[in-house]
Amino acid sequence: MKTAFLLKFYIAFSTIYLILLLLNWESTAFPLKAFLMPALIAAVYFHPNFTSKKFLLGALIFSWIGDVVLMFQSLNPLFFIGGLIAFLIGHIIYIILFNREKRQILNKNSRFLRIGTLSIMIYLIVMLSLLLPHLDAMRLPVTVYALTISLMLWTAVIGYTEWESPANAWILTGAILFVASDSILAFNKFYQPVWLASFFIMVTYLAAQYAIVVGVLKLPKY
Repeated sequence: MKTAFLLKFYIAFSTIYLILLLLNWESTAFPLKAFLMPALIAAVYFHPNFTSKKFLLGALIFSWIGDVVLMFQSLNPLFFIGGLIAFLIGHIIYIILFNREKRQILNKNSRFLRIGTLSIMIYLIVMLSLLLPHLDAMRLPVTVYALTISLMLWTAVIGYTEWESPANAWILTGAILFVASDSILAFNKFYQPVWLASFFIMVTYLAAQYAIVVGVLKLPKY
């Protein structure tokens, strides 16, 4: 099956890319970044049609656009804004996708939902408290982005209490890793340098996208 092969190829290609980052061979890894998401996009594209397929493809495509644009952020600060906007759109599509997916489990785990909601609120408050004093002109866009990724994670938490296993765990894990990746990036860029930042940003990001894709593909199709 093409999808299964492409998912394995994505893992192998991502592993090579991450090893290069870990070895601090960023100049060698740099051009490979543009080819990471296309493998995952192709895996979804060749999967049999399902209700949210276009949304999943849209989120991945905008993530890929964000990847490519951010490759040139050292040339002009506007490239960082462009990448931020692309990922913002990708997260909004994920929010729509998570809300559109059919719910199968009628009895919500209300305790988990309360703990998850509280944890997200604490995360948002702490992150913005740390970053806002250092953002200057970036205060509004970063705040909007932080609110959006928090909402994306919250919709995944809600989905975890209602979707079937193991799809719910895959998607929630992916959402958490995506927030972790964005947080490391923001912390490294605006607060203080993070050791092996490029590696940790990308390992969480690549794992996040993979987990979300696998989770969505595992959800019941109607």
